[in-house]
Amino acid sequence: MAETYDMIIVGGGAGGLSAAVYAGRAERKALLIEKGSYGGRINETREIRNYPGTIGDTGIGLMEKFKAHALAFPTNELKRTTVTGIKQLDNGNFLVQTKRRGDFETRCVLLDLGTKPRALGIPGEQEFAGHGVAYCATCDGEFFTGKEVFVIGGGFAAAEESVFLTRYAKHVTVLIRGEDFSCAEAVSRAAKEHPKITVLSHTAVVEATGDTALRSLRYRDLKTGEETVFAPHGDTFGVFVFAGYEPETALIRDKVETDPRGYIVTDSSQRTNLEGVYAAGDVCVKELRQVVTAVGDGAKAATALEK
Repeated sequence: MAETYDMIIVGGGAGGLSAAVYAGRAERKALLIEKGSYGGRINETREIRNYPGTIGDTGIGLMEKFKAHALAFPTNELKRTTVTGIKQLDNGNFLVQTKRRGDFETRCVLLDLGTKPRALGIPGEQEFAGHGVAYCATCDGEFFTGKEVFVIGGGFAAAEESVFLTRYAKHVTVLIRGEDFSCAEAVSRAAKEHPKITVLSHTAVVEATGDTALRSLRYRDLKTGEETVFAPHGDTFGVFVFAGYEPETALIRDKVETDPRGYIVTDSSQRTNLEGVYAAGDVCVKELRQVVTAVGDGAKAATALEK
């Protein structure tokens, strides 16, 4: 028999950990399942300055506090594994199936599935992912110490991460399809004024090529049509893609309503169209994807679930 919980939280991001805190306060038996690092993508953020009451903390540091708070309640459990399926049972409960830890039954499910980096879809990108093409500066920046690095994208992540990569790279070239960065000027200014960063606007990548590692990158000036091939002789280089994110909803896309981009549709209490299933955090349809809004989602969902 599968062990039964009042609530199972799938995903341990800020929304899921917030929900666990509220479930613990309500003395409900809750299980939070996370396949990776507790906290999710916020762990890649080196400095948190927009979460009330937090000045200068790191993403990892803040999420460690969230995790400790969730574990302070004896009714909460946290398990590390991958959820492989969610099935509704005849009694109205749900069976949450996992890769290594067995199956768990629950009265309600909260989905905090998060997002993943969006791929460009250019020739060579998938082939050289992990061999020159990367999506996380914090994770992979050090591998390109003393080498040339390209950053593809024009949003907040591209601007911030290009500056971070100058700690390791010999030089950073940012390729933007539009006229300028689309993020706040205060963020983009640091990249545009950095002596080790060159920003090329109206530029798109055509293809990435190589052998066992990335060896060349071809990109096009969208105004003139002129193409440039970067191919350092006898050396490798890095390409970091920051083209936005897409929701991690493959697990439940055929079970709950999503918008055309795959984000989960919820009401004001974070309910989905499937009774007993709620969602929180970046995986939801929303205007602002930040820790502060994810925490609010988790609190609302857990409160509604408890009722």
